[in-house]
Amino acid sequence: MKKTQLILIGVGILAIAGLYALPSVVVDNEGEVDAISQENASVGTADSDAVAMHEAELTPDQQGAVSKLRGQLNQEGAENSKTAVLDSLGGIYQELGKFDSAGYYFALAADESKDLALAEKAGESYYEAFTFALDANKVAYTAEQTQKYLNRVLENDPTRLDLKTKVAMTYVSSSNPMQGITMLREILEQDPQNEDAIFNMGILAIQSGQYKRAAERFEDLIKYHPQNLQGQFYLGVSYFEANQKSKAKAQFESVLEMTEDEMILNSVQGYLDKL
Repeated sequence: MKKTQLILIGVGILAIAGLYALPSVVVDNEGEVDAISQENASVGTADSDAVAMHEAELTPDQQGAVSKLRGQLNQEGAENSKTAVLDSLGGIYQELGKFDSAGYYFALAADESKDLALAEKAGESYYEAFTFALDANKVAYTAEQTQKYLNRVLENDPTRLDLKTKVAMTYVSSSNPMQGITMLREILEQDPQNEDAIFNMGILAIQSGQYKRAAERFEDLIKYHPQNLQGQFYLGVSYFEANQKSKAKAQFESVLEMTEDEMILNSVQGYLDKL
């Protein structure tokens, strides 16, 4: 499995298990960009191309709402009014799961007002887009935007370990993955029970073929967070890959008792059939 795919699993896609059927999230546009892109060069053309594809997926009512809001961007008015319109546009696409488009508008709003709440919305949206991205350029771009906006929040509040974990995972997919791994280790030094950091370190251990180390990570994870179904599953995967068959069998059987989800059950059964 490709490194990028394993990273995507670590941030929620779970391709190995096939645990969830996730929607495709790629974006594109051109039309409305003229009114705002000139004002904010920091938002790249990858985003201006990233709204139109989603536009075709909107219902007529949604298209009407978006068109009305875009029209307001060209009207003279207070700066905070424009920010509110951009925020509303981002919210529409966020609700639809069109995260590139949501990030585009939230980023414009954040840069317009310097509001850290909007910067967080932009960073979170780009991170969601990052987790779905398969194209190398899309991965790199959404990672960069995630870092830009979430780091803006972290500069103001370094205690936000939830955001730091997400930034770390974007660095792991870059040309300098050790930067991300170092960040995850720093998070665990501050909070040894941090759920996201332990999980992602476990996934990275699987990626590098360190299955015994991965098992140790997932053992810690389920000790602190026993309801983490992903961790429970990947503990079984780690045992399986480490050739600890009796442990793998017991772990997968335990997972079977934790859920009634058909996709999860089928994934687990697939491993049990190999034991």
